[in-house]
Amino acid sequence: MLLAYVVFMVCRILFVIENWSLLGTNFSDLSIWLLIKGSLLFDTSGILYTNALYALMLLLPFHLAERPKWFKAAKYVYLVINSFSIILNLIDAVYFTYTGHRTTTSVFNEFSHENNLGGIFLLEFAKHWYLILAAVAMIFFLCRFYKEPKLYSFGKKRAWNYILYYVANIMVLVFYTTICVVGMRGGATVATRPITISHANQYVNHPIEAGIVLNTPFSIIRTIGKNVFEDPGYFSQRKLDKIYSPIRNEKFPIKGKASVAKKKNVVIIIIESMGREYIGKYNDGILESGYKGYTPFLDDLIDKSLTFDYTFANGRQSIDAMPSILSSIPRFIEPFFLTPSSLNDVSGIAGELRKCGYQTGFFHGAENGSMGFEAFARTTGYKNYYGRTEFNKDKRFRGDLDYDGTWAIWDEPFLQFYAQTMTSMKQPFCTTVFTASSHHPYVIPEEYQSKFPEEGDNPMHKCVRYTDMALHRFFITASKQPWYNNTIFVITADHTNILDHPEYATDLGLFMVPIIFFDPSGEMPRGRMHCVAQQIDIMPTLLQYMGYNKPYVAFGIDLFNTPANKTWAVNHTGGGIYQYVKGDYVIQFDGGEVLAAYNYKEDWMMQNNLIGDGKKFKEMKKELKAIIQSYMQRMIDNELIIRAKEKE
Repeated sequence: MLLAYVVFMVCRILFVIENWSLLGTNFSDLSIWLLIKGSLLFDTSGILYTNALYALMLLLPFHLAERPKWFKAAKYVYLVINSFSIILNLIDAVYFTYTGHRTTTSVFNEFSHENNLGGIFLLEFAKHWYLILAAVAMIFFLCRFYKEPKLYSFGKKRAWNYILYYVANIMVLVFYTTICVVGMRGGATVATRPITISHANQYVNHPIEAGIVLNTPFSIIRTIGKNVFEDPGYFSQRKLDKIYSPIRNEKFPIKGKASVAKKKNVVIIIIESMGREYIGKYNDGILESGYKGYTPFLDDLIDKSLTFDYTFANGRQSIDAMPSILSSIPRFIEPFFLTPSSLNDVSGIAGELRKCGYQTGFFHGAENGSMGFEAFARTTGYKNYYGRTEFNKDKRFRGDLDYDGTWAIWDEPFLQFYAQTMTSMKQPFCTTVFTASSHHPYVIPEEYQSKFPEEGDNPMHKCVRYTDMALHRFFITASKQPWYNNTIFVITADHTNILDHPEYATDLGLFMVPIIFFDPSGEMPRGRMHCVAQQIDIMPTLLQYMGYNKPYVAFGIDLFNTPANKTWAVNHTGGGIYQYVKGDYVIQFDGGEVLAAYNYKEDWMMQNNLIGDGKKFKEMKKELKAIIQSYMQRMIDNELIIRAKEKE
């Protein structure tokens, strides 16, 4: 067991080194003693869980368990289990870069329908060969220093010897079982509840740092079969509805024909991994003087569009983006796609606009069914789905000659397909495209490799430049179409990706993506609104702007008709911590207490914790609790659409 502690700790050190760009910014502020204490707590639980079968094999009070062949079998069980734990920890050292938290059981559902993972793994194995060598070295270490128990004699086979044998061995088994229960739970007192991944936050200063003290086997085991959503019961229903309600347009009746005052087309472009760090226009006064970024077209478009000072994603994974952007459902605890609540009745901007006679279509250049996008698109109101299959059938394009070999059709041809397909749709329409090229494994078409060469150590930059160029060509094509001037374009991203600047490696920076509204007709306001905006605001902002006349559920707000000091953003770190941004401040809440508070406008690096002034954040805490409770109730009770009883 001590050998297991050694390899778990070595895996942790490698984990920190591999993710130093994310974890190193405030590492010097951490208490080494607390890190060690927390690491040993979670390693104890993880090791006891994973080695339970091995321990049972050696402690069974039977003579059968004292034979050489049994000892040999136990040794192989030990080596297989702990080798697998090493591999999981080191794989997560790489995957953590993209999620910002240790892997849980949701990952198995997330990639359950993907058939291209083999190539991805092979590429990552080649790229991170040193981690493979480390894994081999640690497995060799386990094999080399493992000691099989020695056989020993119990004397003559007398009744008294047998009694002593069984009593002693049963006592040892009971003693070890007690230790196991205490170690797995994380404590021995009656008041101790079994530790979960959220407990890791008490040993660190920032939620992302919880990954240091956790280990991946523990994170997976402790999330198996867990209820994702539970009503916290913070407030009575009457008080809850006064503090916060996600029902929009309550004054309008349910029955009758749905309509909009402005019959504008709606085009929502979700760019894969386009963090704000890459866009020069967002970084005046934040990054170094003269920073231009990697998106000349988006910079130019922002000058003609409406955007906001502080813009946030509501999740860190691609599957978080669609519910947030299209249905105003943030990611709390686990991705909505992967929870039982994904079977709830769900609407979204496409579903609401279909009631007004809109044609709807969702576009994604990957294999149809990939990532569960098609299922959710249809659930939320997109009647037609256009994927790799539909692209290949269109004789105007080259089909799989434009397939990137891993994920999807390259952005440039697929965005052209998108623009031309919309021309064949009857107006008004509501469509969404989810791009794919600015993504791991960070490759671009061969013909653009000299135009967008590798820049420094960040492989994302050439991909971002390529996608920005593809967007430019999309808008050139779109501007020639008859529907262009009657269209509102919304441009955002699903999440951030590999970062260069510590300003974007903070708990908030990891969620900062662009949110841009562009109206070629000039009817919509342009410029920069000095407020907070988030992905879940896109749906209610668009529907309210167009004069939609039916009640609906949206957890976000209408940015055009909400005072700047009342705008807010919320997200969940994946490690059990909620972040709530409002005004000048952000609070971090674990479901019970506010753990930290920062003036993020003045303290961009989030180093000065203001939690000592607890009364100052009492109102923010109350509002966040109301948002969480309303969310949980509606997930549990299947109330993500408006029914007649809700209006009575």
